[in-house]
Amino acid sequence: MTPPHRDTRAPLPPVAPEVFAAAVESLTTRLRRRLDPAVESLATTPVDVAEDGTYGIRCGTDARVTLAPGPSGTITSPDQARCTCLLSPRCLHRAAVLGACPIADASPPREPAPKPDPPAASNPPPEQTPPAAAAPSAGPAPSAAPDPSAVPVPPAGDARSSEGVSSVGPVPSVGLASSSHAAPSAGPGTSPERAPSVAAVPPAGHARSAGGVSSAGPGPSAGSASSSDAALPAEPGPSAAGAASPAGAVASAVRSVPIAGSVPPAVPGRSVPPADPGRPSAAQVRAAGGLWTAASAVLAAGAVAAGAVPQAELVRAAYTARLAGLHRAEGAAVGVLRHLRETRDPQGAHRAHRADELVAALRELLLVSHLLKAADPDPGLIGGVPRNHHPDGPLRLYGVCREPVVGPGDSGGVVTHLVDDTGRWYSLRDVGPGGPARARRAGTAHVALRSFLSDHERLSRGGLIVTGAVVAPDGRLLPERGVRATFAAGRPWAGAVPATAAPGRLGSGFAPPLTGCDVRIVAADGDEVLVRVRTADVPGPTVRLAPAYRHPALAHTANLRRLGACPGLEVRVLGRVDPGRVTTLRPVAVGPVPGAARTLRLPEAWRDRADLGYDLLADAHFPAGAPCPPPARITAADVPPADARPVDSPLRRVRDLVELAATGGRRAAAEPARDGDRAAHVAALRRGGFATGADLFAALGAVAARRPRDAFGRPAGDDRDQYAAQWLATAVYLTGTEAALARGLWHR
Repeated sequence: MTPPHRDTRAPLPPVAPEVFAAAVESLTTRLRRRLDPAVESLATTPVDVAEDGTYGIRCGTDARVTLAPGPSGTITSPDQARCTCLLSPRCLHRAAVLGACPIADASPPREPAPKPDPPAASNPPPEQTPPAAAAPSAGPAPSAAPDPSAVPVPPAGDARSSEGVSSVGPVPSVGLASSSHAAPSAGPGTSPERAPSVAAVPPAGHARSAGGVSSAGPGPSAGSASSSDAALPAEPGPSAAGAASPAGAVASAVRSVPIAGSVPPAVPGRSVPPADPGRPSAAQVRAAGGLWTAASAVLAAGAVAAGAVPQAELVRAAYTARLAGLHRAEGAAVGVLRHLRETRDPQGAHRAHRADELVAALRELLLVSHLLKAADPDPGLIGGVPRNHHPDGPLRLYGVCREPVVGPGDSGGVVTHLVDDTGRWYSLRDVGPGGPARARRAGTAHVALRSFLSDHERLSRGGLIVTGAVVAPDGRLLPERGVRATFAAGRPWAGAVPATAAPGRLGSGFAPPLTGCDVRIVAADGDEVLVRVRTADVPGPTVRLAPAYRHPALAHTANLRRLGACPGLEVRVLGRVDPGRVTTLRPVAVGPVPGAARTLRLPEAWRDRADLGYDLLADAHFPAGAPCPPPARITAADVPPADARPVDSPLRRVRDLVELAATGGRRAAAEPARDGDRAAHVAALRRGGFATGADLFAALGAVAARRPRDAFGRPAGDDRDQYAAQWLATAVYLTGTEAALARGLWHR
């Protein structure tokens, strides 16, 4: 028998949430205090991997933990984790090893796979669409062009009750008007449930107003809004001034800001059936209350202090929510748990925008759980089990670009983006351990789609015909049984990439699309490039192009330096708007502008596109002859600083406080309230026209610093609910305001 090989970097198998929660719950109070150091000590402990698929971890001299995952590769039963010590299974070793394992995803139920060889002339019958009331956020409909009228929308007379929502304490209201347009996508691989913006793109669905009606298309009459909504004074926009009226923090925030993952808007000329008016059951309300309590404890502690015990409480609440049928809330809780582990993982320190993603995940969890525990009747809050999508016929896809991916835990790979004839976006992912070096190699690696013989480079510039396709809710093409793929011709890049990121195109497909625009190079600023967006009639804004990754194994930095050395050049850019700096675009690919005199001259084999992470631009790719002409005159006010937030807005103070509270906890959020700069921050927000933001900033700092104590100076009472509600109101306001600013900048 071959002895097991030892590997210090072998990843541990994923564990089911309920198994990890039960292991922590069985520990004594003394052992729970030692759990976090025990988990951290396992980061450098070798893992013995046997031929039968079991994992062995030595914990001290007299204890060895053995993990025996099932056929799915996941620890789904407590019996699959055993320890040799005398206290097993209520021992610290077993709980620490399970705490070091990644949390398993709730995999969607497998649908029957298509036949291996379907007749060419026969069309498979369309599958039944799951009831919208049971799964409004379960992803796109099975047909290629889903009928929006089949999706229920809350009726016009459905008034949102404020009972149980305004009881969190009087704090400033949020008065940002909702909008039907979606914000630019924020990052690669971001799941819809954890999108960094409330104006997220599908499959979460179009944004809806919190009053329970769609915010797109011809809206209902004013009488359809609830009476409590009508009584709230609305702030005209992010730049409106005036004092905010006191109201419930979450109630006012939810009424005014779109919520990701809600039902699509109504379509003119089509009848929309009313939604199920039933409220959540008592068990669902209790489960939502448990989620709110666990999430509030995590927020009060902060990501850096939320160790294994708070995580286990959150996992236990998520498992209870699953049993109660709260699929959206359970997914949000698992997302928060994943971000907590990534934040506390020292190997993931290189990952960017981790605080933004953590804030988005916490905001989604707290918002959904608060509305559910208040018995909100919106069926979109219940959610549904994500289901894989089976198109009715073959998919004809066209390659757009390749995008390197460097994730947490030393993972790396590539994502190839594709679109179909209707503008829906799809992706092929190849991500695994290896970091930036693997991300570089994966750009020319074989495509993992059954027996398809091609690589990502050829596919990104060509096309694909997929028969029997299986599409995940986030737009990923899955290599399931029965899938057949054939290489096909592509199409010019100008036909696949829009010159402007029109709001109507954002969210038109499964995967979050990238933002495209035509720009003129202005100047280089270190590793970044200042460009002016081309518009038809008026001078466009000046924005920054920043490298998506600065690792030397990837070509982003070198290509941007080459572009910045040629001012006056006009290029078409496809990239992602930085979620924390809306004036910054992180380009993924560039190409020539059709009809422009000074533009790129790319080889014919590149098909008018250059993937900035893989293709290296050379002198031959730029216009020959005289140097590029000087750009149009630009003033210092037009140049956004490198650390600018939306239009260099004072909102950066609100975002910094919200992120500080999520990562450092309540004590860290109280520090700005104790120093002398709080008044200056509030004054800057008011001067910028963000009156509601100023009130929320001051209220969050005050609530964080207020710690009730009894006559003996001991902590008295628990006001975590009020603190969590105040943080939630501030986060929802911040996201909605930044989304409005992004729309004003990129969607001209």
